Amino acid sequence: MTTSSTRPASGFAYSRSHFENLVDAALAHAKKLGATDAGAEASEGCGLSVSVRKGELENVERNRDKSLGITVYVGNRRGNASTSDFSEPAIAQTVQAAYDIARFTAEDPVGGLPDEADIVVNQPDLDLFHPWDIDSEGAAKLALECEAAALSTDKRITNSEGAGVSAQQSHFFSAHTHGFRGGYASSRHSISVAPIAGKGDDMQRDAWYSSMRSADELASPESVGRYAAERALSRLKSRKIKTTQCPVLFESPLAAGLLGGLVQATSGGALYRKSTFLLDSLGKPVLPKHIDVAEDPHVLRGKGSAPFDDEGVTTRARKIVDAGRLEAYFLSTYSARKLGMKTTGNAGGSHNLTLRSRLTKAGDDLDEMLRKLGTGLFVIELMGQGVNYVTGDYSRGASGFWVEKGRIAFPVQEITIAGNLKDMLMGIQAVGADAYNYGAKSTGSILIDRMKIAGS
Repeated sequence: MTTSSTRPASGFAYSRSHFENLVDAALAHAKKLGATDAGAEASEGCGLSVSVRKGELENVERNRDKSLGITVYVGNRRGNASTSDFSEPAIAQTVQAAYDIARFTAEDPVGGLPDEADIVVNQPDLDLFHPWDIDSEGAAKLALECEAAALSTDKRITNSEGAGVSAQQSHFFSAHTHGFRGGYASSRHSISVAPIAGKGDDMQRDAWYSSMRSADELASPESVGRYAAERALSRLKSRKIKTTQCPVLFESPLAAGLLGGLVQATSGGALYRKSTFLLDSLGKPVLPKHIDVAEDPHVLRGKGSAPFDDEGVTTRARKIVDAGRLEAYFLSTYSARKLGMKTTGNAGGSHNLTLRSRLTKAGDDLDEMLRKLGTGLFVIELMGQGVNYVTGDYSRGASGFWVEKGRIAFPVQEITIAGNLKDMLMGIQAVGADAYNYGAKSTGSILIDRMKIAGS
């Protein structure tokens, strides 16, 4: 990946030590007011986003934001307030506001900071901070190269919704009165494009992107542009199909969404509210026996890596699903106490989840997965949010390809796929070796034995 310079540059306005002083001042003021316990976090984020369209610069945005948040406990009553003003009077005012809220809030017997035994001791450096020393001209150049590559792929690429380059970084320091002190810097950079193929009634768009902690690991602008164009071209002459039931193959980026559904259904908030289709499923089969799901928060440069969670609790590598059986939930301190369990270090969400099948072989690429699909639907785009996590009912608009005898027959659009997530997860027949990392989740393409397809 080409950058305007390889010089490291933090680009931050505030130092770690300054944040420590702000947080310590907030905690001291909370104690002075009479707080039983308190926690505070100071953070700063900054970045550059550039977008182009049809060979012209469209937008250059620079963002810089900062915040100090304070949580105050008076017994089991909790109050929270935040400010973007780092002056002493503003911080004192914010702490006072949090304290006043706590005094007049109803008691919650399970409220409070994490137990001291759960607080992180060792904080490994996970190599999450790689600032990108690129200016707006350099970012625009990369975005233009990406869009140009898409437009020049084929004469049937007739238009573009634009291309963009983003360079973002942030850092924070957090502490609370149960002994936690920690913080780190992180970065996230991306390049993306959305080309349009065809004319008149037969126009199709698609998009692709590359996102990494380090700009050096981003895919080249040319490869992102070409691949996005090829995806748009493959969708030309799409048609509807008749309503049917058939096997469905989810492309790997979409398959990560099925893994996300499992996380949501086994997270503390859904569990203690009894608003999940996987209630009381610990120790029970939720996936076929050939499926394992693992969580590893300490992957170097991982998009979901963290040495501790949002409460300062230690994060650990663990098995979530072993041979189809659910071994662990995703719990914060609060949700764990509500359930009579222990925190799992997941305040703030999951960390680097990987779904694998014990049946997957090295040669199970997309072509092989299409052969396993046989005759059915290969989905590459989903629309809408038709998922009910209480019942598991699943219904979403979809586009993709109709597959016959293991080969793509024609592109498909304007259909709806429907099922129940519980059945869909148990109906996973195969997972491809075409693993893709989507955010903090990794999986290959996923083949589900049967779903309803609503067409014409």
